[in-house]
Amino acid sequence: QVQLVESGGGLVQSGGSLRLSCAASGFAFSTYAMAWYRQAPGKQRELVASITFKGYTNYAESVKGRFTISRDNAKNMVNLQMNSLKPEDTAVYYCHCPSRDAWGQGTLVTVSS
Repeated sequence: QVQLVESGGGLVQSGGSLRLSCAASGFAFSTYAMAWYRQAPGKQRELVASITFKGYTNYAESVKGRFTISRDNAKNMVNLQMNSLKPEDTAVYYCHCPSRDAWGQGTLVTVSS
């Protein structure tokens, strides 16, 4: 079955960096677009970044220039490098495959001021 497992969340100070990873299994990963979403307390889930199967990327305005999404098709993984983190980046981050409607369990990122 389709499975997405995130890792890499944690507590970081404002201005710091974290790298999230998502391990995918159960489908032909290299042929699907992937995305990262986040949900802050009391807010709706929002798109952070996406990457097509060809590697074209798209970012939310709030993270442009700070976050980088990438994929490793050989390892069936999608990553999110997050730099210059801000307290407003605090959220649970989810890996998502839109075409398979699959979500990971989420990983918590907390940015302290």
